[in-house]
Amino acid sequence: MAANNRVNVRANLDQWYAHVETHNPAQLDHMLDDDVVFLSPVVHTPQEGKMITTAYLASAGDVLGSDDFKYTGEFTSDTGAVLQFQTKIDGIFIEGIDMITWNEAGKIVEFKVMLRPLKAVNMVHAKMGEMLAKMQAQS
Repeated sequence: MAANNRVNVRANLDQWYAHVETHNPAQLDHMLDDDVVFLSPVVHTPQEGKMITTAYLASAGDVLGSDDFKYTGEFTSDTGAVLQFQTKIDGIFIEGIDMITWNEAGKIVEFKVMLRPLKAVNMVHAKMGEMLAKMQAQS
């Protein structure tokens, strides 16, 4: 059974990597479970549900997804993956990880992001706040 889950994780990761390339928020609708939980490095409480998780992931893609963004490591389990990444914003080097967990249907049920160093966390917090405010104003 674990071998099947591992194959699903690989397929799910391929789908995630394709999304990262396109930054198309509409793809997230098919990838996220309705009850997905997003854990942010800058928000103290878990963000629950597809709509808020889509907003956070779309904003993060806009803030972090520059030409400098790249995944540098991948560690998988039977139900999830930890993806190391690095990027640079406004001259600040950022390292982080995305921790993704999928259910048996191949939907993301938890997405956790961790960042370093503190200077980067503070900058991303400010930029994410601006991006989320823009998105809210447009809806």
